[in-house]
Amino acid sequence: MSQATIDRIRNYLLRAELTELQAHVPQIEAALHGFIQALGDLPARLSDEALYTYSVPMLSEGGSCSLIEELSPVPYDLTSILAGRNEANQRKLLLLNQLVEHATQLTGADWLGIYQSRRNAGGEPVLVKLAYRGRPSRAEFPLNAEFAKGSTNSTVGLSGLGTVIADVAAYTAAGGGFYVCDDAVQSETCIPLFDEAGKILGIVDAEAAPKGFFNIERQANLVAMALVAPALLPQV
Repeated sequence: MSQATIDRIRNYLLRAELTELQAHVPQIEAALHGFIQALGDLPARLSDEALYTYSVPMLSEGGSCSLIEELSPVPYDLTSILAGRNEANQRKLLLLNQLVEHATQLTGADWLGIYQSRRNAGGEPVLVKLAYRGRPSRAEFPLNAEFAKGSTNSTVGLSGLGTVIADVAAYTAAGGGFYVCDDAVQSETCIPLFDEAGKILGIVDAEAAPKGFFNIERQANLVAMALVAPALLPQV
């Protein structure tokens, strides 16, 4: 393990305040190499529709929660927020899908996705979902303090501080904000994506039904994913 890699991992953990993982840098480093190797084995080219569009649930009045069992008749299309469909975007989205697929296989999470910080059609800062595995979920999370009161994603996207929730019911009962996309979810790990200067570029979010699901090994894999993902994000 090179000193540069060690320093990169430790700097990430400090920025994200994931202090419990400081003793597990070798695990993260091994996982990091595994993700890089996985990206060298890309799947067959996906269609533009599969890369750029996905189903989303309808939102409640005011957009405060997802109506889990009711899908929108119109899929979400990344074309507009990514400023078009082109070869560069296609390759980035393909790589991100491969990254998410590998992470899902490693962790066994019920839901896992990568979001990027961008401005939507209305010029508002949001986290937009670029690639995921799991049931349909919200495409954009507003990046503002008000919405963050009820959303782990938005909170992490604004603060850059990682969050690991072992028991969603206990967390919300204690006043924690949690955006419900699936009532069965009782564990979540949400961690930031940084550029080299420490600017927040987006997040990785993972969820699972069992309480206490995200042990140290699964968290280490997600951190490794978060270290690889920034280089794969579409250009802003």
